[in-house]
Amino acid sequence: MAIGEYNYCIIKDLLGDGIFAVNGDKWLHQRKLASHEFSTKVLRSFSSVAFRKNAAKLAKKISAAAAGSTVIDLQDLLMKSMLDSIFKVGFGLEIDTLSGSDEFGVCFSKAFDESNWIVFRRYVDIFWSAKRYLNIGLERQLKKNIKIIDDFVYQLIQRKRENMQNEQDVVRPPKIYDRYIHDQRKPTYQLFLIAI
Repeated sequence: MAIGEYNYCIIKDLLGDGIFAVNGDKWLHQRKLASHEFSTKVLRSFSSVAFRKNAAKLAKKISAAAAGSTVIDLQDLLMKSMLDSIFKVGFGLEIDTLSGSDEFGVCFSKAFDESNWIVFRRYVDIFWSAKRYLNIGLERQLKKNIKIIDDFVYQLIQRKRENMQNEQDVVRPPKIYDRYIHDQRKPTYQLFLIAI
């Protein structure tokens, strides 16, 4: 898949050298890193449980909103449910952004959503690269958001390592995390979090 230099320049700040942002050898490396584990039966079984659990939480939240005639942001709830499932499958960690109980997780979710929107806006803003260079406007906000995303992910990596060392990691996703934790280049963890 050739995304082209133009697209790469637009999305690389958020996606780094992840599978959706690169071509050639870099793409092949990302694909090899993920392909084996994402095709295993154990992973499918493990992920099914995580996605069903979070789908039930989502349904309960929507049902409660409907019963109370409360307006909800369905896109936001779907994104949070997806993030919760991905972090459970990929890292074996509960971030529970859907319930909003983890403040850092909520900040991450907001920064991630906003960063996607800002990167998308680059396609219509011909001055985005100048704004990035000058660190003004939406580009300044993108830089702040990426810092939040980075801090969040590094905190999760640290927490996961501590859990593994203390043998508190009872339910571990089958080897996925190990492949990404040992290949710690920033674009790789961004690939994992964003491209799944």
